[in-house]
Amino acid sequence: MRYERRGGGFGRGFPPKPVEIGKEYDVEIQETSRRGEGITRIKGLVTFVPNTKPGDHVRIKITRISRRFAEAEVVGEAEAEVVGEAEAKEEEAEAEVVGEAEAEVVGEAEAKEEEAEAEVVGEAEAKEEEAEAEVVGEAEAKEETAEEGEAE
Repeated sequence: MRYERRGGGFGRGFPPKPVEIGKEYDVEIQETSRRGEGITRIKGLVTFVPNTKPGDHVRIKITRISRRFAEAEVVGEAEAEVVGEAEAKEEEAEAEVVGEAEAEVVGEAEAKEEEAEAEVVGEAEAKEEEAEAEVVGEAEAKEETAEEGEAE
């Protein structure tokens, strides 16, 4: 009797890995594993690097990729920027762009609000002047009528 594997299971697939075998990365070692290897993360994927310690800035080459981690070897010193620092700078730049866009939207909203407020104030002042003119006109008319009544 042959059993076939149909996939199924618990539906726990693993997403594609952010690294490739043979590709080189500049990284900073963040921790030490139980076996004494340095640990870094490349776009969230744990990567073990032997003969390193936390704080080392090194250039590594991926030698093995498994389901949950990768293994690499040191090929030299890291160049000017480390991957984590580069990602942080990208996020900072993106946040700055988003902040500028938000400021622009807020500025436009404030300008529209001021314009609407000016329009409302202008209408209110016009109505007030109109009402004042009407009251003054009525008062003058009453004065004229009173003067005419006295003149008779």
